[in-house]
Amino acid sequence: MVKFEVGIVLNTGQWVAGLAQARWVELREMALRAEALGFDAVWTPDELLWLPKDKPPIGFWEGVAMAGAVAAATSRIKVGTWVMSALHRNAGITAKVAETLDEISGGRFVFGLGSGHAGSQAHAFGLPEDKVFARFEEALEVIIPLLREGRADVEGTWHAAHGLLQLPQGPRPGRIPIMLGVHGPKGQRLAARYADIWSCYAEEKSDMSELGPRLATLEAACAEAGRDPATIGRSAGVMVSPLESEPDPTGEQITGSSEKIADAIRTFRDGGFTQVELLPTPTTVKAVEALAPVLELLRVDEN
Repeated sequence: MVKFEVGIVLNTGQWVAGLAQARWVELREMALRAEALGFDAVWTPDELLWLPKDKPPIGFWEGVAMAGAVAAATSRIKVGTWVMSALHRNAGITAKVAETLDEISGGRFVFGLGSGHAGSQAHAFGLPEDKVFARFEEALEVIIPLLREGRADVEGTWHAAHGLLQLPQGPRPGRIPIMLGVHGPKGQRLAARYADIWSCYAEEKSDMSELGPRLATLEAACAEAGRDPATIGRSAGVMVSPLESEPDPTGEQITGSSEKIADAIRTFRDGGFTQVELLPTPTTVKAVEALAPVLELLRVDEN
């Protein structure tokens, strides 16, 4: 049986109104507690600045720097990006970032990558605002050869690599796990072609009614690519409030007792996902520790 993995996402921004922005000292302690409690992975988002209409702006600590800090602070737990934005960086440098994070972590890094998104965030930083997915597809033509073969030669519309070598290389040359965070048929076709793990996240409801149907379309993408769907990991990102006993009427958050939260997570495992990323609210050590009984209940299932 493949182990069902449970990870913790560090909320590096003020995603929920009224909650304080977590400082590095708190995020470090959350990562260390997640490691000590036996969680499989800790994940860092790669967001910059949200400028929603009619709401206060939301800023985030930079994701790559945070991933490196978490990798250096921990010693056993996997460290992953959830997910790094291809829009934010040069493609060749993105591959070098992944290799460097694997070096810092001693071979514990999981390279989560997505297209990124335009809108006000991209505009504020002067990032490209058009053809975001096409740029992502082309970036992969540079990133994948560098990570898998150590060299890339590409002359594209937006990305180029001229005899580019992936040097130096970390502890796992050619073997860093690649997790593509992509939604929709085009994205899933890329995952079927390139990814070790396909990742999605709850946009409205943290349950199988929203995320379950995406597994069927992933299998269709694998069939189109001639790939056995059993060879690709399937990851679900969901929000959880372990300190909240009342049900969330919107379904956005998983709440309730440890037993209820564990039951909700089991639906993802039993439905075909191989791992979950839990984004706890609030962003506190107390919230991570409140998930420890949930993890214990899930581990009992494996024995």
